[in-house]
Formats: sequence, structure tokens, C-alpha cells
Amino acid sequence: MQTLRTPEDRFAELPDFDFQPHYAELDDDEGATLRVAWVEAGPAHADPVLMLHGEPTWSFLYRKMIPIIAAAGYRVICPDLVGFGRSDKPTRLEDHTYARHVEWMRALAFDVLDLHRVTLVGQDWGGLIGLRVAAENPDRFSRIVVANTGLPTGDVSMPEIWWKFREAIQSAPTVDVGRFVESGCRRPMSDEVRAGYDAPFPEDSFSVAARAMPGLVPTSPDDPASDANRRAWAVLAASTTPVLVAFSDGDPITGGMAPIFREHMTGAKGIEHPTIHDAGHFLQEDAGEDLARHIVSFLG
Repeated sequence: MQTLRTPEDRFAELPDFDFQPHYAELDDDEGATLRVAWVEAGPAHADPVLMLHGEPTWSFLYRKMIPIIAAAGYRVICPDLVGFGRSDKPTRLEDHTYARHVEWMRALAFDVLDLHRVTLVGQDWGGLIGLRVAAENPDRFSRIVVANTGLPTGDVSMPEIWWKFREAIQSAPTVDVGRFVESGCRRPMSDEVRAGYDAPFPEDSFSVAARAMPGLVPTSPDDPASDANRRAWAVLAASTTPVLVAFSDGDPITGGMAPIFREHMTGAKGIEHPTIHDAGHFLQEDAGEDLARHIVSFLG
């Protein structure tokens, strides 16, 4: 598997993101290795909070939340998905599969970091991947937070706005990541923050994962990932692991999933689920502090 690696100087002087990166080498599923990055904060031996971003973002998305959750006494771990952030970037669309992304995050969380009593925080693809990892390794997780995400099986049609997003990001001559993120927010974004989202992608050849991920979302019942996601739904729906449903009030892509999680997850029963106000799809960017405080309350 051929990969690209973003030069480290692209990550210098990012606003409010001075966390030192950690790296691990993972099996790339083709006999070689991939370097995967993460940042962390908080007590090293505390219960871990594994926060997974979606596409086309990276761990920079969680910069407002990391200090709040770490200050509450938890070990916060924010990986960069393969193809994003400081992690290596496979150069072919076909290098990216749903199953591979699940396995890469499983391997980092358990083979490298050996995490137990994990609280998952998943948004966008961070939920699609993280919920699979949680369902397939239930003994490692103590809590789950779903935030503007889903676990599609292809049995229900995706909203029209999602199809437009997929077409836009797959057909654009170049992927303007910062602008895509900004378009999924409700609140103004500064030039410096937009540049932070652009940082991992010095040129379009680094953006293959951003183009690939929408095509990996199951959109038909016989999609390669559909059966595994159905099995994950069955496990999670029956599980008593506590689930916090923390969606924003302004996400036309995944907003319809909030009542489904609340109604179908046994672990969501009896929990007060917040709505994050004045926030779009990327609610961590719009209202990260609010989301973090709700998570701390849930953990407590």
C-alpha cells in the first residue's frame, strides 16, 4: 500500500491545539505498516475517553473538548483516522474499506493502547467506525456517546442532502476541506481555524480518504458492510451499556438518527439526553464546550 505522510511543519502553530502527537505502526492489511497518530491528555491511568472524528476532519475537531474532559479526571485519547490528520494517507480509493477502518481503530485502541473501561465518543464516521468496534468488543466499553452520527445498513435511504454532499466531494476538482467543514457549521469560522482543518492536506493527492469515505457508507441492503452493521445494531440495541445521545439542533444529515438511538438502545433508557443548540453537523466545532460538559455530567 502506497501512502503519503503530511510534513510535520504543516501542524505548527495551530490555534488551541498544542497537544503532542503519539504514533504507532499498524498492519496495513497488505503486509506492510501504516503510521497512525493520536493525541491525549489527562491522567495516564484514568478511565479512557476515546473520541473519534469523522470526515473530512481530524483530531483538531476535538480541541475545545479535550481540556474539559481531561480536567474532569479522564484520560482523553483522540486518534486521527487513517487518511486524515497526522496519520498516513493511502493513495488509492480502493485502499479504503469500512472493514479496514474498523480494524485500524480496533488495533490502535486494544493492541497498542490496551484500553479498558472505554467511553466512546463518536461523531460522523467516528460513530460508524466506533460503534462497530464497541459492538464487536463489548467487554472493553463502559459507556457510549453518539453525537451526529449513525450506523447505516442500507435498509433505509440516506437523506437527499447527503447524496449532494457525496457528489460534491467526489467530483470536486480539489477537496477544499476547510470550506467543507465550515459549510457543516452554524457559527462563524476564522481563517486560522479553517487553515487548521486544511493542514493535513497540502495538496489534493493527500485527500484520497476524504473522497473515499462517502462511498463506503452502506446505501443498499447488500453493501459489503451491511450485514456487519446489522449485527452491530443487534448487539448495541440489547446492551445495557449506558448510551448518551447528544445531537445538535442543526444537522440535516444525521439529525433523524437521534430519536432512533434514544428509542432502540436499551442503554439509552432513563438517561436525560441533551440537544446541543445553535450547532450544525460538526457540533464539536460549533459548541464543543457544551458537548464536553454534557459528557462530563454523563460520566459522573
